[in-house]
Amino acid sequence: MWTLIWALPLLPFPLLPQSWRYWGCGAWARVASHLFAWSIGVRYRVQGLENVPAGPCVILSNHQSSLETLLLWRYFPRLSFVLKAELLRFPIIGWYLPLSQPIAIDRQAGRQALKQVLEEGEKRLQAGIPVLIFPEGTRQPCGELGPFHQTGVALAQRAGVPIIPLALNSGCFWPRHDWRMRSGEVHLHFGPADTGEGRSNQVTERLREWIAAEIRQMPAPGD
Repeated sequence: MWTLIWALPLLPFPLLPQSWRYWGCGAWARVASHLFAWSIGVRYRVQGLENVPAGPCVILSNHQSSLETLLLWRYFPRLSFVLKAELLRFPIIGWYLPLSQPIAIDRQAGRQALKQVLEEGEKRLQAGIPVLIFPEGTRQPCGELGPFHQTGVALAQRAGVPIIPLALNSGCFWPRHDWRMRSGEVHLHFGPADTGEGRSNQVTERLREWIAAEIRQMPAPGD
């Protein structure tokens, strides 16, 4: 209902400067995340936010839920997501997603999708905008971690920016393919900045190991 309500004031935002568009997206996400916490009985615990640099960076996060796409707007005034292009075809939300300058890719496009992320991602980073990448490519169940692709690390190495690993357990409370939402404590842990030095597969693996270790320490519903 909040999405439907906010869609009306957002109508003129495509005509406004980009800073206003970011504000409009952020306001929607911040209110939505507050409503979720209030209605479900969820608390948010964030650690390591001081590790995030003031300048551009690549954020490499595990992906469990739609919730993290709302939550991260609470902490970043500007943020560009790498997302699947079919989301732009969703009613209402898909119409307004372009306001945040996402990098919308066709996941079946193979090398062309990789090239798109590298080229468009570098432009966002050069403009000072952090880029968020979910290296698993899709949401995973609570407590699980899928294999990582190397695109995020390759982008950071190409642009010469640090990589911030992010571990979260949002899927324990807003699960994929499940209408039931659960109360508890959602954790977001930002890790130390990684310079990206080394082979991209080695950097990707050490970041994945850090995220995996953090997830193992996070509580599940009822803990």
